[in-house]
Amino acid sequence: TCVCSNRFLVQSKIHDVFVEKLSRAMDAELVLGHGSEPSTTQGPLINNRAAEKVEAQISDAVSRGAKVLRGGKRLDGSFVQPTLLTDVSTDMICTREETFGPLLPVIRFDTEEEALAIANASHVGLAGYFFSQDVSQIWRVAEALEVGMVGVNEGLLSTPEATFGGVKQSGLGREGSKYGVDEYLEVKYMCFGGLKP
Repeated sequence: TCVCSNRFLVQSKIHDVFVEKLSRAMDAELVLGHGSEPSTTQGPLINNRAAEKVEAQISDAVSRGAKVLRGGKRLDGSFVQPTLLTDVSTDMICTREETFGPLLPVIRFDTEEEALAIANASHVGLAGYFFSQDVSQIWRVAEALEVGMVGVNEGLLSTPEATFGGVKQSGLGREGSKYGVDEYLEVKYMCFGGLKP
């Protein structure tokens, strides 16, 4: 979907443990198949062009030094294996373009400042997510992220009551909540002066 994560930034101290746990979870929980099969968790992409885009992003990343830890192959039709990449750098296409497919590039970082620079070096800004238990850091990072919506310790942030929208090339304006109606209104300022009883 449009609010799915395109890049995972993982702090160096937990990078290896994170990738190992994620690999095991992918093996255990992601089942590629037909949507009518109860065990299927991952179906085909919308069309062949979508599959070709994911395939091209994987190929570009591997040619620039990324390692494929899981998946990495396009199958029949528009099926693409759920793919986990490590050793990802910011010069790879998968870190600069939206994917809309089962590709998870992991970028290692050391400091909060470095993570914010990587996260904000994008021409799109719909949603961003991060995990922290430090309230000061939560406010600081949420304010610094150049996105319209921020999920803190939460991967599912869409709800009808909340405003939905992005910044940069992810659009102007919002939908949902009381702010969504603003797009359908024309605001007029009137200043009255000099009236006599």
